[in-house]
Amino acid sequence: MSLNMKTLSLLAVASIASAATTNTNLQTTFPKPSGTTNLAAVKTVAAGGSLDGGMYQWDRSPSTCNDQSEGGDADAVFILEDGATLSNVVIGPNNGEGVHCLGKCTLNNVWWTNVCEDAATFKQSSGTSYVNGGGARGAEDKVFQHNGGGTVAVKNFYATDIGKLYRSCGNCATQHARSSTFTNVRVEGAKVVAGVNANYGDTTTIKNSCLKDSSICWIYQGTSNNSKEPTKIGSGPSGTACVASAVKTSGC
Repeated sequence: MSLNMKTLSLLAVASIASAATTNTNLQTTFPKPSGTTNLAAVKTVAAGGSLDGGMYQWDRSPSTCNDQSEGGDADAVFILEDGATLSNVVIGPNNGEGVHCLGKCTLNNVWWTNVCEDAATFKQSSGTSYVNGGGARGAEDKVFQHNGGGTVAVKNFYATDIGKLYRSCGNCATQHARSSTFTNVRVEGAKVVAGVNANYGDTTTIKNSCLKDSSICWIYQGTSNNSKEPTKIGSGPSGTACVASAVKTSGC
């Protein structure tokens, strides 16, 4: 159903209740949504603002998912302007782009069920965006797409049955030296945790994590030609582009 005044009232109550109990610890069970909110258009959280979703499942109706075709801001569920925070949200399966962060953003206890093209895209020019807690599953390709600059810091995140947990843009017209960190993440059944471009000075650090049936990192030679694909040139920790410490592949 579409968002209405009754849903807004219920959401306001749920938001107040959940705001004090935002769980950003590592959780390995996907939450049961409090209800469902379907949006006809993308919802924007203003710069410096915050939205607590009350653990509702937020989605788009009609669906904006077009398999692995690249979408834009209009296909997302949420757009976060610089400094915005999104908390306690379940993103449903009927959208193409999930969350778009136009500047630095914080995602607290955000979950994605059956990711379409991407779960979240980070476009900040500099600074750090944070993903604290939450999880994603069912992503044919990427969960986190890093198109801008700066750093994406992921902590206490759970992912299963995905392609890549993170990818530094391989063929954006404007390229950056991007960094990413993954701390206490649990990844099961991924092709790879992080894909980075060594030729642009990307770095990724993965520590204190459990990776089952998943590669740690893939190293690419990126390009600024959007009509070309980047070239994979290596895999595994390199000591420069990819650093891993205290990573377990079993017994965790």
